[in-house]
Amino acid sequence: MSASAAPAADTALYLVTLDGAGTSGHLGIVPRTLRQLRLQHQQDLVLAEVGSPAPVYRWTTALNGFAVRLTRGQAATVAADPHVALVEKNAVRRLAGTTGPSGGFAGSGHRHGGAGTVVGVVDTGIWPDNPLFAAVPRLGRTPHGFRGACQAGEGWDADRCNRKLVGARWFVDGFGVDRVRASSSLSPRDDEGHGSQMASIAAGNAGVSVLVHGHRLGSYGGLAPQARLAVYKACWTAPDPADDGCATADLVTAIDRATRDGVDVLNLSVGGPASFDTVERALLGAAEADIVVVAAAGNHGDRSFAAHPSPWVTTVGSTTGVVRRGRVVLGSGPSLTGAMASTRGTGPARVVVGARVAAPDATRDQARVCTPGSLDAARVRGAIVLCERGSIGRVDKSAAVAGADGVGMVLANTGPGSVDADFHSVPSVHLDKHAATRLRHWLAGHPHGHISLRPLGVGHPPARLSRWSPGGDPTAAALKPDVVAPGVGLLGAVPPAVRDTRWDFVSGTSAATAYTSGTAALLRSRHGWSASVVRSVLATTAAPVTGAPSVLRGGAGRVRSTPQARPGVVYAVDPHDYRDWLDGSMRAGRLNTPSLLIDDDQSTATRTITNVGRRALYFSSSASGFTRHAVEVRPAAVRLAPGESARFTVRVEHHGTGVHPLDDGWVSWRGGNGSEARIPVLISR
Repeated sequence: MSASAAPAADTALYLVTLDGAGTSGHLGIVPRTLRQLRLQHQQDLVLAEVGSPAPVYRWTTALNGFAVRLTRGQAATVAADPHVALVEKNAVRRLAGTTGPSGGFAGSGHRHGGAGTVVGVVDTGIWPDNPLFAAVPRLGRTPHGFRGACQAGEGWDADRCNRKLVGARWFVDGFGVDRVRASSSLSPRDDEGHGSQMASIAAGNAGVSVLVHGHRLGSYGGLAPQARLAVYKACWTAPDPADDGCATADLVTAIDRATRDGVDVLNLSVGGPASFDTVERALLGAAEADIVVVAAAGNHGDRSFAAHPSPWVTTVGSTTGVVRRGRVVLGSGPSLTGAMASTRGTGPARVVVGARVAAPDATRDQARVCTPGSLDAARVRGAIVLCERGSIGRVDKSAAVAGADGVGMVLANTGPGSVDADFHSVPSVHLDKHAATRLRHWLAGHPHGHISLRPLGVGHPPARLSRWSPGGDPTAAALKPDVVAPGVGLLGAVPPAVRDTRWDFVSGTSAATAYTSGTAALLRSRHGWSASVVRSVLATTAAPVTGAPSVLRGGAGRVRSTPQARPGVVYAVDPHDYRDWLDGSMRAGRLNTPSLLIDDDQSTATRTITNVGRRALYFSSSASGFTRHAVEVRPAAVRLAPGESARFTVRVEHHGTGVHPLDDGWVSWRGGNGSEARIPVLISR
């Protein structure tokens, strides 16, 4: 979209939300077009109070509001209007993903799944030339009800979309076209790579070969390879990377547009504050349109609570995943294990220490960390180089080794830190500090020794919470995060300008969010469930997480990427109940979410379960994991016909007297067919 006129110096862009729902949450028989006209008239009346400035954006689907440039005084006037629910300044938020560390492929191994659904990705756009996004055969049935379009722009014609990429739009007026990096494309084209990675993980085509530096590393596919993609570019790169991000005005506009277009799953791999702001209200409108809304918890660890606190959002934290390993074989003796992405090894070859083979015009410190051009090719040729971590990017070090005709690299940590299996220019193994120290000791005793680098393939250690995955607020109205998912070192496609390999690893709750969005598309496609039922199934079928200190960090557990999930019962929510809850007309504890957050002074809480199976079954209840309270579920068992519901009560009794700290555990319903639906419960003081 073109930039708006130059703003006055004393104005700022404000996001204004009016009372009530957009057209997606409207109850009644009034046609959508007429409802939109009424909302626009309401907006005009508010704008007239401050001289009727032209809005930068209008929103009528996911919410009733607009973005407009105002002075501080005008903003105060608008905020005082009794029909205005919220006024806030436009702000820039960061994406919830970073390059590396690396691990394994993100794909679930599914050759099919997701047919008939559209995953909307609000991010940095997409690189359409990757085969992951091609209109391949066997995509399955065409989605019904999607009304998106392919918007033209720089380097992007309106016919760039296809049967796989069914929609593409871009929004920049909130960020400001004058703040965008000169090389950025004012179009849906991805210049940064994050959006393409998220689209890859969620719904990239199956069976795509991963070729890096001429070597085939395997076959790739997203979680829901038959799902279609609609991209909404609302995140931009700036001249200073510290200014990169997504303006809230652009995010809200993208959400509003995706809701109007009719996506089935909405992926927002963007963090933010733990507050009910304009973005959260727009996501409410998406949920009211029966869209599965999945968003990132953020990457701030213990420094802040999980983003997206709303009960209509599936907020996703991160766990570790698979790891790619390699070993350094010391002569004919022992070996040291580290991280290695390459599927080919090298050696035996002599090993040289970078600091000792500096080029004539380079310093020892430069060669120690293997900066480009710092190594003497005459002494490096045919050798494996020991490079220390730091100062420059890890892959830049192996490029320097390759440039000096080295055949391999050992990357050594000199302090605490991760070990990462990157796509290097030569076979490389990354060692932690302890293993690197052992290597140096061996080299001291074997100055002319030879070593080999050998890949070990993919390892599958138990999934653990990522240290930077944030927990939820124990005093909040809903338990967050809802679930966690693999978010460390997931592979995805990137534009060639970002990585000449066209593939890169990404870590963060952004990657975990895309993983969960793909799983949601699988569930919708296979079962035709409503958005709230999919949200319930994601939580109730989640797997326990090793080492999770509480449900405030791990939520319901780790998402299972299988379309065959058998929850037995679900926690369904009428989409309009969310707004009643937000407006205060529904008591907080009555919203039928697949989790329970009970204040310490409460004694009971209630929920409703519904049988989504195909036959009548008996379901038995249990409570487990609580250490400071006695928790009882009543009734102990119910018999439910298909589609039948039952209400149950969770009763809490204190052990002893006095103030107790937090306590948490689980309430489960097991069916006679072996199904189980488990929800997390937090008892807070």
